[in-house]
Amino acid sequence: MNAGSPLPRGKPQPSQTEPLDCEVDVLDGLVPIAAEELRRRYGTRVRVTASLTASIRFTLRSDLRGLFLLRSVIAAYRVLQFSVPRPKALLGHEHFERIVETALAVVRLSPHGAFRTLRVSAAGEQSTVLTRLKDELALRLGLQPTDGDADLLLRLRRAPSNGGWEVLVRVTPRPLATRAWRVCNFAGAPNAALAYAVMTLTRPTPHDEVLNLCCGSGTLVIERLAISRARSVIGCDLDPAALVCARQNARAAGVEREMRLEQWDATSLPLPAASVSVLCADLPFGQLVGSHRENEVLYPQIVAEATRVAVPGARMALLTHELRLLERAMTTVQGAWEHLQTVRVRSGGMTPGIFVYQRA
Repeated sequence: MNAGSPLPRGKPQPSQTEPLDCEVDVLDGLVPIAAEELRRRYGTRVRVTASLTASIRFTLRSDLRGLFLLRSVIAAYRVLQFSVPRPKALLGHEHFERIVETALAVVRLSPHGAFRTLRVSAAGEQSTVLTRLKDELALRLGLQPTDGDADLLLRLRRAPSNGGWEVLVRVTPRPLATRAWRVCNFAGAPNAALAYAVMTLTRPTPHDEVLNLCCGSGTLVIERLAISRARSVIGCDLDPAALVCARQNARAAGVEREMRLEQWDATSLPLPAASVSVLCADLPFGQLVGSHRENEVLYPQIVAEATRVAVPGARMALLTHELRLLERAMTTVQGAWEHLQTVRVRSGGMTPGIFVYQRA
């Protein structure tokens, strides 16, 4: 079969009573949030078998399409285990056919044409054996082999327990954290899975009156509306270019009518006192956006204004890399907020923190 030709028909998906070995990549620090999302979505149909620093291994008694809905993870995979001493054995008929059948089942989960390229990612992936495996899989599946970003990604690694090998087949043609709604990128925008975690930590309810300070391209408010509806959602930013970007993303996400985007100064809001029940912000890190010196002035002003507009019992989640600066800023309103938790996350080579508070 030539690359680009129609994919052959394979065996049907396993029944929902047959457990499937799966794994998700997670940002370091968000494993508990991702594990809770799995339990909330699947209940008794999921059983976590291993939680590592940045991944969760589990068995699933459900259609793999449900994994498409996960918002706290980077990517999701179907895991195949092979009791073989070397990757060369995967070219044998039985093992090769098993990989092909799983890849076909994954491809059929998405619309026709979503998968066009294939990559086999592994240590030594340029070796003769792995190049042959990639080329033969691409030929069999009618896909174009590549060494770069690919729609169908297969990861090959040693099995941690039995000394064999594992093949992980990503179930979507793009990482789950690469949201389809992000049609406009903006400097400093948070990873969407991280933004989902920030909003989850505010304990969302349909009665929330949400205010996103320094909203940028709208990542936090869009992810908030993906969790549940709210009584009101406002994103504000002084930069008109950021608001244009946020509107484009909100429109692509289908939530443009469910939020307001305003050109407001986060340090002087045109809102009455005690009028907001949830506040959130991806504060300037002082690197791509702003500077440390500017943040030394900005952070206390934002904290003071957030304190003014928050109702008693309001929840607030702030994401920042300026950890000590935020802690000092919160001392300027000492007694106004109860610090509930701090979640440290490794993302993009940095380790920011999500600070969660409740208005006293």
